[in-house]
Amino acid sequence: MAKDFFISNDKNLLDVSAIKNFIADEYWGDGRSIADVETTIKNSYCFGIYRLDKEQIGFARVVTDYIYFGYIMDVIIFEKFQGKGYGKILIAHVLNDDMIKNLKTIALKTKDAHSLYERYNFKKIGNSPLWMSIDKQILD
Repeated sequence: MAKDFFISNDKNLLDVSAIKNFIADEYWGDGRSIADVETTIKNSYCFGIYRLDKEQIGFARVVTDYIYFGYIMDVIIFEKFQGKGYGKILIAHVLNDDMIKNLKTIALKTKDAHSLYERYNFKKIGNSPLWMSIDKQILD
């Protein structure tokens, strides 16, 4: 894939309406209003992936304390860009971000993307069909 994209943490570039519309159609985003999405963006560490002309390709956000724990949420690639590897690029970028890569635990919930996250060393948590994590903290 040619480098026809860029990833940014600049929340001003985010197409909040498009994010809301996409999320509202997902099983995990039912009922979110535009105000809800705006608030979640305001209170999260966000990533947008864009074409070079700044058209948004996708989005992800992390709720974190920036030391011990991060929760990856709302990972999306807009439909017309799906199947082109952008989701893998976005997840790899999030996990290698300077603010995220040193977290002790990174968690997420997924109903149907376990194989995607397993490539990045996420493991299922207990018997949960949804929860996965990368846990770097060794507890005795």
